[in-house]
Amino acid sequence: MPSSKKNSADRTKNVSIGRSYENLAALFFEQHGFEILRRNWRAGRKEIDLIVKKDTLLVFVEVKASSSDKFGHPSERVDNRKIANLTEVARQFLITEKISGVDLRFDVVTFVKGKLEHYPAAFEATEM
Repeated sequence: MPSSKKNSADRTKNVSIGRSYENLAALFFEQHGFEILRRNWRAGRKEIDLIVKKDTLLVFVEVKASSSDKFGHPSERVDNRKIANLTEVARQFLITEKISGVDLRFDVVTFVKGKLEHYPAAFEATEM
């Protein structure tokens, strides 16, 4: 029977790796003139990796990474269910922070073998 300690260690390592990619994505946006408003903003069990702003544009960013393309491109993991979850968290953020009068966009940033790929306006929000 596998040890749960190994699974816990693997999860901790994956979270650490994920955070490092989120940091690289944040740096990418900062270098392009965006202000990082929030990292890992949660509404219940759902989370948005980054929320960034430039002028009147508010961008919700999902970061995905993969060490190979063996199981497909990481962007393929942003499916309809994930889009619905991200939309719901974005809606909760706007309500909680009382934000209005901004343009909204959902971006995906992927890392394959460490290479950053940015997909601005990667998807439309489901009913906001």
